[in-house]
Formats: sequence, C-alpha cells, structure tokens
Amino acid sequence: MAQEIAQALPKHTDLYFGGGWHAPGNGTYDDTMNPANGQSLGAVATAGKADVDAAVAAAHQGFLEWRDVLPLERSRILKEIAALLRKHGDELAMIDAANCGNPYTEMRGDAAIAAAQMDFFAGLVTEMKGDTIPMGPDRVNMTLRQPLGVVARILAFNHPFMFCGGKMAAPLAAGNAVIIKPPVQAPLSALRLAEIVDGLMPKGVFSVLPGGTEAGAALAEHPDVAKVTLIGSVPAGRAVMRSASATVKPVLLELGGKNALIAYADSHPEKIADAIVAGMNFGWCGQSCGSTSRAFLHEDIHDEVLSFLSEKIARYQPGIPTDPDTTMGAIVSRDQFDRVMGYIESAKSEGARAVTGGYAVTDGALAKGCFVAPTIFADVTPEMRIAREEIFGPVLAVRKWSDEDEMLREVNGLELGLTCAIWTRDLVTAHRAAAQVEAGFVWINEVGRHFLGAPFGGVKQSGIGREEGIGELISFTHEKNVHINLSGQ
Repeated sequence: MAQEIAQALPKHTDLYFGGGWHAPGNGTYDDTMNPANGQSLGAVATAGKADVDAAVAAAHQGFLEWRDVLPLERSRILKEIAALLRKHGDELAMIDAANCGNPYTEMRGDAAIAAAQMDFFAGLVTEMKGDTIPMGPDRVNMTLRQPLGVVARILAFNHPFMFCGGKMAAPLAAGNAVIIKPPVQAPLSALRLAEIVDGLMPKGVFSVLPGGTEAGAALAEHPDVAKVTLIGSVPAGRAVMRSASATVKPVLLELGGKNALIAYADSHPEKIADAIVAGMNFGWCGQSCGSTSRAFLHEDIHDEVLSFLSEKIARYQPGIPTDPDTTMGAIVSRDQFDRVMGYIESAKSEGARAVTGGYAVTDGALAKGCFVAPTIFADVTPEMRIAREEIFGPVLAVRKWSDEDEMLREVNGLELGLTCAIWTRDLVTAHRAAAQVEAGFVWINEVGRHFLGAPFGGVKQSGIGREEGIGELISFTHEKNVHINLSGQ
C-alpha cells in the first residue's frame, strides 16, 4: 500500500500559476501529513503575499484570453477535463485517503462527483443569458452576462479533491480564471490535478496556491481578485468577509452546520436509526458541514430508535484509510483529533450518556493515528456544548421531544442553518415543518444526499450564496445593461 501511495503522489509540490511551477518567494515549505500514522507525505510550498501577487497577475492575463474563448469551445475543454478526472479517479482517491484520512472507497466517489460537476457546468455555458426590456419604438434595451475576472476559491479539508475539481467548474464555465487555495492539511490532490490539466487551458487560467492564512487573506483582499469563495468554518468566513470588504468584492461562503434530524412519532424506528447513522457521515468521521449531528426523536419512538443504533453503526469501524475495505477513516489532524476528544469529554462531564463509542481507537496499526470511534450521546440537554457547537467529528447528540413548537424553537435556536432532515409519514406535517425550520437545504424522508442542479447553501451564519445549480454559474458573472437608441444617428 505504501508503494501505491508513493506512486500516486504529485511529482511537483511547488506553487502552480502562469502555466508553470514556482518555488515560494519566502522559501517556506511545510510537511503535509498522513493522519493515519503521523508520517510525512512530503514538504509542500507555502505561498506568501508576493506569490499571491504574482499568481493573480498571471491569472488576470489568462482571463483576458479565456473570456474570449467561444462558449462551446470552453465547454469542450471542460468536458475533456471531466474525462481526465474519471481516468485518474483512483489515484486521486488514494492521495486524498492518505492525506486527509477519509476512506479510499469514499474518495473514489468524491472523484466521480467532481467529474460530474465539471460535466454539468460544461453543459450550461450557453445558459448565461441576458434579457431584453421593452422600451418602445426606436429603442433596444438588453442585459449581458459577463465573467467577473479572477476568482479565488479557498477550500476545506474534508473533500479536498472533490472541492478542487468540482468547484473550479462553474467559474471556468463562466469564463473566469480560477485560483485554488487547497486546505493546509491536505493540499496534495490539488497539486496532482494541476499536473493532470496542465496545458489544456491558456496559461494562468487555473492556479493552485498551497498556503495558510497569509495566502488566504492576500487573495481575499487583492484588488485584482474579483470574487472570493470559502468552504470552511464560521470564523474563517468572517475573516474572509473582512478581507474582501477592503475592495467591496462579492463572496460565496459555505460555512458550518449544526444540523437537525427531526423524527416524528409516526416514523418507522428502524428507518430512523438508519437515517441517523447515514446522516452523520461516519464514513468521513463526521467531518462534514451537512452532517445531521443533532437527532430530535419524538418520545414515542425515542427508546426503540436507540435500541437499533449499536447494530446500525457497527459497519463503521475505524481503519487504515487507504485500505479499500475500510469504512471509516481518520480525523484529519492531531489538532482536530484533540478538539473532537475535548467535546467527547465535555459531553461526559456534563451528563450525556454514551449510547455507543465515546473513545479514541488506538489498537494495532491504528496506534499512531487520529482515530475516534463513532459516537452517539443520548440524554443530551440544550445547554450542553455538543448540543450547540459544531464538532466536525463523529459525535452525534440525541434529544427527546414531545412538544413540536418547543422542539422547533430549539432546532432554530442556533446561529447556524445549513441543512435539516425531517422524517414523517404525514404530508401536512412534513410541509409545515419544512417551512418552519431555518435551514437552506431540507430533506424529507431522506438525508445526506446532494443533487446536481438543486441549489445547496445555508442561512444565518451557515453561509452566503448557493452552489451546485445554475445559480452558482450565474454568481460568477456580472450583469451589464446595454441601451441602444436606434434613432440617435
């Protein structure tokens, strides 16, 4: 397995911009780690402000050429990239499994999703349409949709390649240049992607700048970056907004979630147990902003649902992420592992009852890694930290409820509002609850799935904007009005 990982890793670990590889101006390289064993996967360049300036200048030159490429030719190139993502999907999955700790099998799915997103937006290039507005005789008034320029996309660590390969699609389809800042914890798959697509687009159109907060802030505040996007935490989103405000540029933010799964009394208890386990995304160790990490179970089914959970969760056992048989991987870093364990200890000290899990896994080959057993706590009360704060780990809090109004107040009582899953056999109840929950994406008798073409995003402090549909494509354009006086000459 070590040989397979070594063969998949990118040959270049410098900065990629202007169609070439560049050493960082500050000379800084930092080790990127395998969270399953604590070993280094190599040193990766860390971009500083001067590198950002150089990359943005190159991206702007690339944009001036790319924006004039005919839409259907852009589409053809993006479809070629999608084919390459599928061709190299296995090796990209192996890189992510080693670098971010999520299971290889799940990461293969991520690569397929990235390719599907690329194909999807490639097919929408002719949908950036304007309007005509009636102005009477001798007048024509119309709107045009034009690309913004240089777009910076700052990515999270839980789906490194899916975010890189998928989130570059919409801005490229719209005619923009894209600078990717991959996650500090897992930059390798983005660098490998740069190797794979090198030469397919004009120089500067696609860039990869590994780096930390200095690079992120420099991209967000740069006057020649037309838009900045972030997938990350609420504090990171606030920081990006502050930096972007210096040049009044638009932002697209997909931030945290403390999402609710609501089960009504008429729900089938075993199906709810399945949904709880599926919605928590234990395969990714719960490291997903959309995870339904709060389960609100009606008192009539609460105990029966809990009785199924140990059986349902058994298929998720921490293991070496690069092993194809592994169903649950490692926490992405030692810092994140310590954070998750801190929440588990706080839950115990505050009186929550561990239904399953609640401990680190250190057996055998996992001894040096960041592994946490899938964990579900019952007897959770609203004031407990695990009921209020996003953990970003495999920890789920179960609440028993009887009064619908009180339950909905608690569901909506947080600053976050990304997703919600509602389970009931009653259509009226389903629609009433869906209308009342404060979330940007609601499942009814479903959980966890995304659908290309369906807009995904949050309300309140879970973010700004929508992705995965035509609205994402349009958000990377600006609207220009053109008024023609036909009798003016």
